[in-house]
Amino acid sequence: MISRNVYNRIIMTRKILSFALVLAMALPSLAQVTAKWGNIDTRYPMNADDVVRTAAVNSATAWRGERVNFQLVVAAETGDSSTIAYRFSELKNGKNVIPATNVVGGFVQPVITDRFTGCGKHEVDAYGENLVADRITDTNPTIMEGGTVRGLWFTVQVPQDVKAGTYKGFVELTCEGKTTKHNYMVKVLGRTLPQPKEWAFHLDLWQNPYAVARVHNVELWSKEHFDVLRPYMLKLAAAGQKAITATLIDRPWDGQTFDPFGSMVTWIKKADGTWLYDFTIFDRWVEFMMECGIGKEITCFSMIPWKLSFRYYDQATHSHKYINCAPGDEAYAQFWGGMLSAFAAHLKEKGWFEKTFISMDERSLQQMQAAIKVIKEYAPGMKISMAGNYHPEIEPEIFDYCLDIFAYGAYTPELIANRRAKGKVSTYYTCCSAEYPNLFTFSDPADAEFIALEALAKDLDGYLRWAYNSWTITPEEDSRFTAWPAGDTYVIYPFSLSSVRWERLVQGIQQFEKYRILLAEAQTKGNDSRVKALKKLLKSIDVKRIADESENMVNGFRNALNKM
Repeated sequence: MISRNVYNRIIMTRKILSFALVLAMALPSLAQVTAKWGNIDTRYPMNADDVVRTAAVNSATAWRGERVNFQLVVAAETGDSSTIAYRFSELKNGKNVIPATNVVGGFVQPVITDRFTGCGKHEVDAYGENLVADRITDTNPTIMEGGTVRGLWFTVQVPQDVKAGTYKGFVELTCEGKTTKHNYMVKVLGRTLPQPKEWAFHLDLWQNPYAVARVHNVELWSKEHFDVLRPYMLKLAAAGQKAITATLIDRPWDGQTFDPFGSMVTWIKKADGTWLYDFTIFDRWVEFMMECGIGKEITCFSMIPWKLSFRYYDQATHSHKYINCAPGDEAYAQFWGGMLSAFAAHLKEKGWFEKTFISMDERSLQQMQAAIKVIKEYAPGMKISMAGNYHPEIEPEIFDYCLDIFAYGAYTPELIANRRAKGKVSTYYTCCSAEYPNLFTFSDPADAEFIALEALAKDLDGYLRWAYNSWTITPEEDSRFTAWPAGDTYVIYPFSLSSVRWERLVQGIQQFEKYRILLAEAQTKGNDSRVKALKKLLKSIDVKRIADESENMVNGFRNALNKM
């Protein structure tokens, strides 16, 4: 297993620092370091000469239980490199305290990005090597070259049991024996945000455990693998994640990611021609995720993979073989029928049947209809989920339906209300096809917060994205990939390091929850003026204006909620 220290040294070596330079940086520095408050809407550039004047924000308003973000901009004047250490103080309001352990963050480091290109293969070098500030590191102290700028991003987790009031704290920077303090404050309101596991927002970010095994250099499904997986999945649970991503077959997406997904179920054709299905890995993965606090749904991919070729182990020849068949074929029904029957029986034994979904994405109506027919015959009562276009012919069969942002206009108020009354889930997703709102490394930070507000504005239950951590070969350096705009394949970094995109996405989900709580309260109390004000506020969220006004919309929405 690669330790974090070793990994970080590898990264540092691959970048701009040679061993000799590292030694030189241990010597006294001549650079002068200054720091000023910035804002969380800006990705501050590396070069001090490129920094333009931006709004300075050193205060925030929060509910109890909410997370709020800040960014202090640190500049090293031209000269030698400097070693800078930072420390977050506790926040005090008289005798009441928010502990320093509730404040986490680090310097925002640059990664290589590109620009919006839509979907499809492209040459990663075609758009140059543009740098963008995104990866929030935890290297402390850190080294800054003369003439560069870094944002020091940090997040304050307000305890749920803290008393309302204004809490004051500071960020302490130490460079070459000189220390400066930078004051900020958090106004805590008398309202309480529930724990993430209780949030209504249906967050479904697909996890890739195979990428974690590769980056940490551990054996797949070993104890070491689960040990290194845990911080990633705890971070995801803390954002209110609802679904466990599981795979029933090998390469359901035909290896579209750098680390292809394998099968969590072993398909064995015995020498006598009968079939055996081993669910051991599937069980271990699901149980682990539930231990991490994720488990409302188990979404299982996929009966309709992107390449209609299914791998199994042939006991008679002691080799892996493939069967090629398509939905509608008799061979397809026979191949899947036995497995679905065994799978349903296994799920019922584990007590997971009601929360398990056979999941497909971006498949045609004809393929879906054929697959649904097989599911109904061999696993009656099994729930189905789909992400893709709207097919009214099969909508009643889809318990969890997620439409592309270009297709979600098919969700009428009547359809959403009908689905919600039946306990069904209706969400939307963005991918490589949509420039706004999205989670690319070059996306404006406010776009990530807008994502949850757009679900709120369209009266949807939440949001899906296909890649939580399907990393590139060197994600901490280069977020570009061969088929999609940079950053499309992941929103967090190795060793569970956060990103500007991730923090703003969570911030948006919190606003979704706050709005939902305020509206329900106003409706219950018959406070018509409050209901009217909230509905008017919701109209300020307009996806057509996002290209130019995302910052104004999300900040205005958040500020208005905090005044209610």
